[in-house]
Amino acid sequence: MDSQTYMNFHGILLYRRDYKENDMLVKFLTAESGKKMFFIRGARKRGFKMMADILPFTYGTYSGKINNENLSYIYSGLDTSHYENISEDIFLNAYATYIMSLIDTAFEDSVPIPFWFNQLFAALRFIDNGVDPDVITNIMEIQLLDVFGVKPELRGCSVCGRNDLNFDYSESYGGLICQNHFHLDENRLHLDQKTIYYLRRFSIIDLNRLGNVNVNETTKVNLRKLLDKIYSDSVGIHLKSKKFLDQINNLKL
Repeated sequence: MDSQTYMNFHGILLYRRDYKENDMLVKFLTAESGKKMFFIRGARKRGFKMMADILPFTYGTYSGKINNENLSYIYSGLDTSHYENISEDIFLNAYATYIMSLIDTAFEDSVPIPFWFNQLFAALRFIDNGVDPDVITNIMEIQLLDVFGVKPELRGCSVCGRNDLNFDYSESYGGLICQNHFHLDENRLHLDQKTIYYLRRFSIIDLNRLGNVNVNETTKVNLRKLLDKIYSDSVGIHLKSKKFLDQINNLKL
């Protein structure tokens, strides 16, 4: 039997979808209970009192009933806000949606992940406040690799452990190899050292303490190609939100 808990919870809306005629399913990442799907009756009816509380890119404090296994329920939004700039900008929207899709894919439902709740909150806040969305997205992608079971060696050379030489990325060796071992992998990715620098830096940076990070366009393109390859070859996911983000960026170019 599914146990129930009536509680106030902090949530970031991941996505919503219509359910039957007037009802809606809304998925939140909650700080207390992880990802939860909520059933909201009458959400499509005119004058529904909580409509502003369940708009896309909403976060805040809610009151509801949390079920361990089945659908949960929201009774009211107590203190909610919106990422206004993300909501109004299709490009920022695409980045934010992709990051939330990564979180949704990386974790099982109903498993508390307070660290990643805070990471997502910070990532969306930075994007909404005008910080380069490519940088924020790259940081989230790199740090989520471990969650997906792919933990490339970025501290030093995968072969000898040295960290004072030039590096390249080797899929065969599961991370960086130093110049003394370039000959071991003829299919290494031939990355420039600036791209390697940001790859390593982004893997350990505290997102909540992020300062000014200015990455040139060439390096951003190289990081994008590298991470696309890792996510395709090693993680093995191909998200619709990522395809849409790529399409949007192609239009921008």
